[in-house]
Amino acid sequence: MRIAVTNNFFPPRVGGSSHLADSLAREYAAAGHEVLVITTEYADAPKDETRDGFRIVRLPARHLPQLGTAVDFDITFTFGIRNLRRLFTVLDEFRPDVIHQNGQFLDLTWLTAIYARRRNVPCLLGVHTRLESTTRGYDLAFRGLDAAVVRPWLALGRPTYVVMDQPMNEYIRARYRASDSKLAAIPVGVYVADIDPLVDGAAIRDELGIGDRPMILSVGHVIPLRSRVDLIEALPFALESRPDLAVVVVGSVHYPRFLERADELGVRDSVYSTGAEPRAKMAAYLAAADLEIHELEGLGMGTATLEAMAAEVPVVAAVRADNFLGIQLRSGENITLVPRQDPRALADAIDRLLSDPDAARRVARAQRELVVEHFAMDRVVARYLEELERLVAQHSSM
Repeated sequence: MRIAVTNNFFPPRVGGSSHLADSLAREYAAAGHEVLVITTEYADAPKDETRDGFRIVRLPARHLPQLGTAVDFDITFTFGIRNLRRLFTVLDEFRPDVIHQNGQFLDLTWLTAIYARRRNVPCLLGVHTRLESTTRGYDLAFRGLDAAVVRPWLALGRPTYVVMDQPMNEYIRARYRASDSKLAAIPVGVYVADIDPLVDGAAIRDELGIGDRPMILSVGHVIPLRSRVDLIEALPFALESRPDLAVVVVGSVHYPRFLERADELGVRDSVYSTGAEPRAKMAAYLAAADLEIHELEGLGMGTATLEAMAAEVPVVAAVRADNFLGIQLRSGENITLVPRQDPRALADAIDRLLSDPDAARRVARAQRELVVEHFAMDRVVARYLEELERLVAQHSSM
């Protein structure tokens, strides 16, 4: 197959969907398929390069201003006639059998939807972020945006949607009116073999200056939808029994409210914010951590959480037990689940895990087994290729 992969986010930009798109492109190419990645310019990355068996074309882009809103993020904007022409030229030369789009509200998805409709090419669309908010005003605005802008653009490409978990299943059905025939259940994938639970984290602890203090790692970009505020709200309670506890937040800070709240609660000395770190360094951060906590807004579980689970770092999360389709999360067995917006319950879970290392290790081992069984990248890639081949065959028969 000739597979075009599109995503506004792609390395050297860090992030879950960025790394997933890169991983899938490499795996598609390794499986013998022709692969073209179309993304946006970022930092000093080449505008056109070939690596790992596939070509990457980066289109000119502008960065949206960061205004401190619920969509404040490092988003690039490419929409325009010139980029549409560039896109058509590159894709016409490549002649894709199928387009694997990433991100429903990213404009490269909208541009390729135009191409897919005009050139009659099937699309598989990965929806990585739900346009939702716990703030009523923002949530109403997001619903309006989905209905008035996103859904009409997506309809042009008539995509089949990748359903990564149960909340996404419900979201896609409700917001984009997708039928059963337009849904493909494929979970997030991680390279389990590359995650070594025995990596030494001492250098990270020395770098941070925290020594042998108990450490909570919180991985991922800080935005209002993953604000870390709930973690900070629980910190005064956790410090009652663990006064030397350290919280280490690794990721770009686009919404600094958690740091402001730490100042207000008088716990700022226990909070370390490193900013974005190279992906290659994450294994050491995971090795240094006693716990990993960042999924507290009920939005589901992404790549960073699964990688922590694979690294046998006990994970605490505020997600549903049926978060993944056909996979049951069992609190105290293969994860630790806590209710949303309950600082005392979160602090109690932290203290319980830190107080009983043997029980924490049992949960951590079960976490890794869960990831190996259901989320290993080779299994996930096989499922993606199966779905892409189905779409191409179905399209050819029409």
